[in-house]
Parts: sequence; C-alpha cells; structure tokens
Amino acid sequence: MADTRERWKSRTGFLLAAIGSAIGLGNIWRFNYICYKNGGGAFLIPYLVALVVAGLSLLLLEYAIGHRSRGSAPSAYWQVNKKWEWFGWMTINVAMFGILIYYAVVLAWVVNFLTYSYDLKWGADPDKFFNGKFLGLSSGPWDFSSMRWHIVGALFLVWALNWIITFKGIRKGVELACKIFMPLLLLLTIILVIRGVTLPGASKGIKWFLTPQFDALKNPAVWQAAFSQVFFSIGVGFGIMVAYASYLPKKSRLVSNAMITAFANSGFSLFMAFAVFGTLGYMSHMTGLEASEVVKSGPTLAFVVFPKAISLMPAASLFALLFFLSLLVAGLSSSISIVEGFGAGVMDKFGFSRGKTITILCVIGFLGGLIYCTGAGLFWLDIVDNFVMNYGAMPLAIAECLIFGWLIKGAVKGRRAKGADLLVMHIESAADKPMGSGLAWFWSWSVRFVIPAILLALTIIGLVNIFTEGYGGYSASSLLIIGLGSIGLFLIIALFLASRPWQNETTEPESN
Repeated sequence: MADTRERWKSRTGFLLAAIGSAIGLGNIWRFNYICYKNGGGAFLIPYLVALVVAGLSLLLLEYAIGHRSRGSAPSAYWQVNKKWEWFGWMTINVAMFGILIYYAVVLAWVVNFLTYSYDLKWGADPDKFFNGKFLGLSSGPWDFSSMRWHIVGALFLVWALNWIITFKGIRKGVELACKIFMPLLLLLTIILVIRGVTLPGASKGIKWFLTPQFDALKNPAVWQAAFSQVFFSIGVGFGIMVAYASYLPKKSRLVSNAMITAFANSGFSLFMAFAVFGTLGYMSHMTGLEASEVVKSGPTLAFVVFPKAISLMPAASLFALLFFLSLLVAGLSSSISIVEGFGAGVMDKFGFSRGKTITILCVIGFLGGLIYCTGAGLFWLDIVDNFVMNYGAMPLAIAECLIFGWLIKGAVKGRRAKGADLLVMHIESAADKPMGSGLAWFWSWSVRFVIPAILLALTIIGLVNIFTEGYGGYSASSLLIIGLGSIGLFLIIALFLASRPWQNETTEPESN
C-alpha cells in the first residue's frame, strides 16, 4: 500500500516544531526555581547527566518509534501487539485531557495579563489581584464559587488559535506556525535577557542562580529533581514526538534530530534563566527582599512575583508585554503539538478527516477547561498536574521503554531483530549511517535498564511521599477523586478507544 501520510516540508520545519513542543511554560517558570533550590550552578551537573541518559535517550526512542511505525502512538503500540494498543491511547489521553485542558487555561491567564500590561492593571499588590480579583480563588477544590468570564473568553481565544493552526495540517499549519513562533520566541528572549542582566542588582540575582553548592550533589533528592525536570521539560511520554516523527521522510537523521531538539530545549531554559534571575535580582535590590522571598516557581512567579518586579522598572508596560508575549508563544507551540498528537491517533484509527477531528477535540478541550475557570480552578489544576505528571506519565514512559526496548520484533532490509536492537537497525537504515557500537550500546542499555529503573524509583518515591505526607494540604478524598479519578477516567477512555475496530488496517512492518 502506498504511503500517503503527510510529510514535513523541510527538516528545519520539523525541528522547529519539535523544539517548540519541548519548550513551554515550564522552561520559563520551573527550571530556574529547581536549579536555585537544588545546588545552583552545581545542579547543572546532574541535569546534564539526566539530559543525556534519560532525556536524549527517550527522545530518540520516540523518534524511532514514530518514524518506523509511520503512525501515532496508538498505531505504534498496536503494531507491536494488539493488546498493547491501550498504552498508546493512554499516553495521548494524559497529554490531551490531563495536561492540555488545564494548560490552555493557564495560557488564557497569559492572554489576560497580556492585555493588562498596557496599564499594569495588577497594581501594587499582584498577589491580592491574582488570587482575588482575577481568579476569585475560593476556599477549596469543592467550592466552585462563580465562573470567571474574563478567563472563559480568553480560553475560547486560545482554543480558537489551536484550532486554526492544527486544522490546516502539518505543512500549512503546525510547521508554518512554528517557523513564525520559534524565531519570535528567540527574539523576545534575547530582548528579555539583555534587559534583565543590565538592570541594577541583576548580578545579585544571577549569583543566586549560578553559585554552585557542590554538597547538594550528595543528596539523592537533587538527582531526582534533575531527572524529573528533564523528563517533563522535553515532553516525552505523551505520544507527541511519536506523531511528529511519523511525518518525517523515510531517510532522516534521527540521532542528530534528537540531539538538536534536546539541547535546544535545555539551552533555552538556561538562557531564559538569566532574564528571570536578573529581574528578580533587580526586585531584591529595589525592595530589600531576600532570595527566599522573591524566587518562586509556577504561576506565583509568572503572575505575582514577575508583575511586581516589572512594576518597579522604567518602561514597565513594554517589559510586561514582552514577558507575557514570550509566555504565550512558548505555550502555544506546545499546545498545538498535543492537539496534533491526539488528533493523529484519532485520524489513524477511525479514518476521520482532519477538519472533523480537530474541531471536535478543540470543542471538547474548551468545554473541559471551564471547570478551571471557576473559583476552584487553581486547586483542581494543582491536583491534576501533580497526579498526571507523576502517576500517569511516568508509568507510561516505563511501559514504553519495556515494550519497545524488549518486545517489538521485525526486520530491517531482511535482517530480523528484537527490541532496541531492531530500532538501532532502523535508525541506522534511515540515516544510511551506523550509530557506532558505543553509542548503540549506550542507548540500548539506557532504554532497557537505566530509564525504567530511574522512572520507577521516582514513581515509588512520589507515591510514598503522598501516602505519608499528603499533598498540598488537600483532603484525602480530594486527592482520590480529582487526582486518581482523572487517571482512572483516562484509562477508561483508552480501553474504550482501543476496543474499537481500525478503519484503516495496518500491519506490523517487516522491513523498510
């Protein structure tokens, strides 16, 4: 059967899309804090180790899976064994319904704050503004209070942008958008970094970021933080990179593609940190606050600490506009990749048209996000994010390594092989170039043994912590219903979708 699957127009387009998928809000508001809290400059040592051993290896695995299967994650798992198909659906369910539903709401916050930049609407107390007037934060996850209609309106715009871009397909939609988004993001980041490092007191903030605390390397929690950050930052385990790689031409340099994507993602995090810590150093210089009082992570950094710091600057409105625009661009490039990853699975299995698939997904995404637009939205976001990332994505990444590292069978140019060895042969055949025995052995060893062991340890540590210490002060019932309930719902959806017949039957590929 002829291979009619859509293709990237160019390798550059693919790389920009893959890098755009990897770079997201976490690169801006999480990496900096994790580095600061876990040894400063010394943290870069375990971070680089984690990047090479886990991040790069997992990324290459997903590129190889997608490129060889010529399909989405469900299709790739189905081709190994029909009984594993539900794993593929689970990965993209977690991404689409677990992450993107609330991620789009955070982007809606960004849209709102972008419009607030012209007159610094958050005023002198961004904390009170964000939690009170903006979010209308209620007393807890079961106190929904009122719908925040300004967030609903911005959420509609976010999903409209996702629909417009992904509706147009790979070449005219995703690839074209990322060819605009990524250079724009780079330009915005350069401006933010130059401004950040030239502010009075910036050197103080950068010193907080880079001062090495080598004793921290003896703490296992620091290494845990490094592997967790790399895993979540690159965006592996969600079926996105599998789908993206399935649109590559048959002859593709998968190893160098993975290296460029992984190091570009990490390089952006490190570069952006200079803008963030330079600005926080300026805030400390102007207010006399210590590092512990200004260095925060997540929404607190983006919507409370940074707006307060910006308000102290000359030309504050312009700097605010640039900051929130950079957040929006980084977030959109990630969100469209998740829509595409899930959409590819639906189109592969059911033969639906792109227009129908994308429209239905975006409508569901918008409606699903409404619960996060209530006064309880931030609580739901916090719980779902913790459970989906730690107890949804990580176990699925372990399964991915075990299934494709050990169980997949097939042939490349008449030579039969199994597991990672088969994928090594495919990677070499696609590039017409050997990986090298050392690199091939290291990658196979990482996929088969090291990554599953590390991710299993991280999962167990997380489970022990949540059962012994709880999480965020939430009640056990809230964690069970919202957290585990979400994962249970994704599993039910995955099993249902896997039980349906394929409209376009595919078979296990025996050769290139």
